[in-house]
Amino acid sequence: MGPAGVVIVIIREDLIREDVLKETPTMLRYKTHADAKSLYNTPPAYGIYICGKVFKWLKNLGGLEAMKKINEKKAAILYDFLDQSKMFHGTVVEKDRSLMNVPFVTGNEELDALFVKESKAAGFENLKGHRSVGGMRASIYNAMPLEGVEKLVSFMRDFEEKHTTQAD
Repeated sequence: MGPAGVVIVIIREDLIREDVLKETPTMLRYKTHADAKSLYNTPPAYGIYICGKVFKWLKNLGGLEAMKKINEKKAAILYDFLDQSKMFHGTVVEKDRSLMNVPFVTGNEELDALFVKESKAAGFENLKGHRSVGGMRASIYNAMPLEGVEKLVSFMRDFEEKHTTQAD
């Protein structure tokens, strides 16, 4: 919803109580914040401002359901390509796939490195996979537009056509 440091809690009134474990720090007691009208400590004003911008953006898109549909469509475009590709392969079984992070490989570390290098030259950022896993990872969080995923898949398709003999 926003930058690190912002915490938003939506809680039922009956859960805001005095009778919490005595070891619970004051800062972690919901009643402390409720009684102070969320001003017990200095609020992260900039983070709250950014959250407001995100909320308005989401509302203008049509809300959370609309964002979910957009994210599902973006993920489907990328996973559909990976599922039919002769070069690229997803690394996560279908039932465990993420809508936000899509890891994939070619099966050839040199080809993976070449893909990362060429994709960066083409304007794609941060496709190199996690250092402990390798391969590539496309992060397609909410702010990534559908067009960005379509351009990535187009680039991957072109890369595959250009380098098919290396994958064999």
